[in-house]
Amino acid sequence: MKKVMLLLLGITFCCSAFAKAQQQKELPVQSLIDPTLHYYLPEGVSYNPEVPTPQEIIGFIPGKWHVSHDKLIQYMQLIAEKSDRFTIENRGTTYEGRPLYLLTVTSPENHKHIDQIRIDHIAATNKENADNTQAPIVVYQGFSIHGNEPSGANASLLLAYHLAAAQGPEIQALLKNTVILLDPSLNPDGLQRFASWVNQHKNENVNPDTYDREYNEVWPGGRTNHYWFDMNRDWLPVQLPESQARIETFHKWLPNILTDHHEMGTNSSFFFQPGIPSRTHPLTPAMNQKLTRQIGNYLADGFDDIGSLYYTEEDYDDFYYGKGSTFPDINGSIGILFEQASSRGHAQNSDNGVLTFPFTIKNQFTAALSTLKAATSMRKELLDYQAQFYKEARKEASKDAIIFGDPTDAGRTNALADILSRHQIEVHSLKNDVSKNGKTYKKGYAYLVPKNQKNSRLIHAMFEKRTSFQDSLFYDISAWTFPLAFDMDYDENADLRNAITRNSNAGMDQIETSNYAYLMPWNEYYTPKALNAILSKDIRAQVAMKPFSLNGQLYDYGTILIPVQNQNRNTSELRDVLENISTDAQVEFYGVPTGLTEGIDLGSRQFRALTQPKIALLVGEGINPSDAGEIWHLMDQQYDIPITKIDLQDINRKDLSRYNTIIVPATYGSPENEVIDQLKEWTRAGGTLIGYRSALSWMSSSKLLPLTFKKTENPAENITFEQRQDHSGAQRIGGAIFETKLDRSHPIAFGFKDDQLPMFRNTTLFVESHKDSYRNPITYTSDPLMSGYISDINLEALKSTVPFQHNNYGRGEVIGFTDNTQFRAFWYGTNKLLMNAIFFAKEM
Repeated sequence: MKKVMLLLLGITFCCSAFAKAQQQKELPVQSLIDPTLHYYLPEGVSYNPEVPTPQEIIGFIPGKWHVSHDKLIQYMQLIAEKSDRFTIENRGTTYEGRPLYLLTVTSPENHKHIDQIRIDHIAATNKENADNTQAPIVVYQGFSIHGNEPSGANASLLLAYHLAAAQGPEIQALLKNTVILLDPSLNPDGLQRFASWVNQHKNENVNPDTYDREYNEVWPGGRTNHYWFDMNRDWLPVQLPESQARIETFHKWLPNILTDHHEMGTNSSFFFQPGIPSRTHPLTPAMNQKLTRQIGNYLADGFDDIGSLYYTEEDYDDFYYGKGSTFPDINGSIGILFEQASSRGHAQNSDNGVLTFPFTIKNQFTAALSTLKAATSMRKELLDYQAQFYKEARKEASKDAIIFGDPTDAGRTNALADILSRHQIEVHSLKNDVSKNGKTYKKGYAYLVPKNQKNSRLIHAMFEKRTSFQDSLFYDISAWTFPLAFDMDYDENADLRNAITRNSNAGMDQIETSNYAYLMPWNEYYTPKALNAILSKDIRAQVAMKPFSLNGQLYDYGTILIPVQNQNRNTSELRDVLENISTDAQVEFYGVPTGLTEGIDLGSRQFRALTQPKIALLVGEGINPSDAGEIWHLMDQQYDIPITKIDLQDINRKDLSRYNTIIVPATYGSPENEVIDQLKEWTRAGGTLIGYRSALSWMSSSKLLPLTFKKTENPAENITFEQRQDHSGAQRIGGAIFETKLDRSHPIAFGFKDDQLPMFRNTTLFVESHKDSYRNPITYTSDPLMSGYISDINLEALKSTVPFQHNNYGRGEVIGFTDNTQFRAFWYGTNKLLMNAIFFAKEM
């Protein structure tokens, strides 16, 4: 019977670690936020005085101030220098240049053989009958992946001190039997941002009033990384440097337990997994959840000892494998989510009294110690489970392979292969072209993934399409099928005999010098990067509105023409510039000797002149920061296209005439009428306004982009009061994949090889198609669901609606997308829709 029972939400606030009666007294806020080190540390443990305490290095006891990342790392570096139980490594840097440190903690004797311990640990997962009698268990403890959930990172100071300085047989046994991978800050940039905010707004006399500026961050807040990404959704896509470092560590060690320390709403208590049982992914073994519950018993004991309330099996789930606490579950490990009620500063009023920052830190520290106690007590059971996980995976794996690719785009194909490689998944190049089920997989533009390999279950999770579910509610997305996200052709029953060792796909041929013109097909992923580079050098370029053939090669809609004559460079200089751009962007240019073609000739008016985009991105209060960050990241990191980020509240004071494109990410409500009027005036003068998701509501009502929205009805019949939230929640589209049909002659669809495009959707904005069919270049099919959950009501409403519309407004253009075309930086398959809107709006 489950030991941990659901308790009422609440918090028992503590002051002294010496007596539980004292812990439960109500004390002045000022004393609660100025703790002693003894407040945190477990009773009955002696500490080595030679090991420096946190306050000796950072200048204060954790909890009095919020530790900044630089001070956190300063302490970790010193501990690693002073203690023979610690080593430290820098695995890279964040976008803001902060180090990504990892500490390895174990006994000095284990450190002497740490490489062999790791090799043996991995080898045990490859054996049929592993003997784990003497093997140490590996625990990865990660803190504060959301920067404004800082109690975890601050607790890591105490954990490091305890592991370095604690004395006695208990700590000796722990270190002998455990290798701890201590990641003190999973999000250094966000932690630094949030610490700066709360520390600069802290009162000398701490004020717990929730209205105080300390508890109300300015946009975008400290939750995210530099580009405003929620990094706890990137464990599977691994698009960010912080994620890439920790995923490399994970696969290098294959920890048996991974803990992920978070915070939640101020009026809560403390949550630990398992989550809601019906929302566990079907590929997660039942034994995983059983072991999670057993670990939960140790957590319950730890919180009972200090009088803190907690709950489990509510609110959170174990479905999306891209979260830190769920990713381990498909990799033979046990992932555990911790959610502590957040003080979001130093002390804040809550429904349960004053919630202090030191109290939140103490709970996180208690969870960390309880996890280690569970790990040592369950050591062999957890090691055996991991070995059994991979043994069963080997038995399940078939001998064939998955093949994927796009014969027109090596860039996207390589990007998907890179993600698989980061997960230690074997990927092979093709020896020859392959034809299968009407699709052509071209050598240099396709890959084979053997199913019979160690991470076969992870491969299954990344490639599967799933449309039936036990539950209709999801904490996050319900589908992430990678080949669909990348708009890849793929087949799950391919022959491995055509596989060779992976090589660099589709190398660039040297450009042949032309005295007439160069052509760049628009299919490759990085062609927008190349085109922007061309235009930024004042080189004239045009886009083909129709296909044509020249020298036996077909050039599709959207081919870019660079004439040689009347440029600002001579023939050889132009060729050299294009050669450099080709190398940098990994796209092909073809020199041609004539303008005479089969189809439109190169001097045809069906080639339209292009202008370099000058882009402004609206940000700030009222804008969804994740959506804005994804656009910023796409331009800055993928395409090297400069954008100007303009605060929505400051736009009336800006001269918008210097921009020809303004992008409006999803908004919270509608901007002020003055802002809308300004955008109307700018668009009438010739600008291109591109809006996303919720922005379409006010763009439509203001007549910038007239739309007709389809409404749905969901009457609550035979629904009890208790069921009301589940009833309404089942109508959310948390994130699923749907099939659309393209009109490839429309500029928005330039560069796509066929007329089917999988699109991600997480809104319930259903836009009716325009009465003129040519204005509906992207349409949801009559049977659109490809992968993920959608209610029957919403599925019926979605059929034959449109995710894109365009409107001529004065001399300008207004473009709207109902959903995100650059979702979480890994939805490569629809990135070109935005780029087409930017470069080709005037041709629509």
